[in-house]
Amino acid sequence: MPETPNLLGEYLRARRDLVTPDEVGIPVVGQRRVPGLRREEVAMLAGISAEYYLRLEQGRDTNPSPQVLRSIARVLRLDDDAYLLGLAAGEPRRSRPRVRREVVPESTQRLVAELPFPAFVEGRLLDVLAANPLATALSPRLAPGRNRLRDVFLDPAEQAMFQVMQGTAGALIAGFRQSIGTDVDDPACIALVGELSLASEDFRRLWARHDVGPRQGASLTLHHPEVGPLRLDREKLAIAGTPGLMLVIYHAQRGTDAAERLALLASAALPVAERDADARR
Repeated sequence: MPETPNLLGEYLRARRDLVTPDEVGIPVVGQRRVPGLRREEVAMLAGISAEYYLRLEQGRDTNPSPQVLRSIARVLRLDDDAYLLGLAAGEPRRSRPRVRREVVPESTQRLVAELPFPAFVEGRLLDVLAANPLATALSPRLAPGRNRLRDVFLDPAEQAMFQVMQGTAGALIAGFRQSIGTDVDDPACIALVGELSLASEDFRRLWARHDVGPRQGASLTLHHPEVGPLRLDREKLAIAGTPGLMLVIYHAQRGTDAAERLALLASAALPVAERDADARR
């Protein structure tokens, strides 16, 4: 029987390495063997014993109180302690059914097809499950069967278009971590993370940070190879009744160059028969 992973301990160790003594007001004297905080420093700042904190990192105490976890989250400078609390609640791991195949509701598929903006449905593992023609015109990688993490980290054309920097890529991974939660032993998740870890040094480095954040919208500039730069807003909306599925929409402010260029893409994305019908009206 495989050993239960110590997710809480792994997360605490990774986050501890990212907080410097200066950030928490600890004077640095001489050289330090670790770049971040020592275990005993975290324990002192959180108001718990060093021995108890060590047990948490080693997975020998799997029932810490919310008060203790919130104190540790404060020391580790976490903006949101929900993920840390969730890791603790999930250990030891409970037997749970495997996640079923993700199915996009028929009503959502119709909505995606009818929206006048680039739109697609994104799954738990950031798979593209459905997309309209305008989304694929915006990027050929925004098509069913593709995966956003794989394309952002491995596809040069996607990287050039999105001009992915560490902050953008890091936010994508942080949202992915929140999406999968403690289900890191999901075979599909293991396969994806393993593939990207082998193929991308940037992914390995960012994944090791254990950052967690919401899957949320943003404003960004895309560098489209045909129509040029597009300043767009991206919305990510949860689809009710489908855990982990989100509707993603790109749109431009009316009257801007980006809106005009998006309209050109929309025209090019129309099927030939539909364009001919519009011309006859």
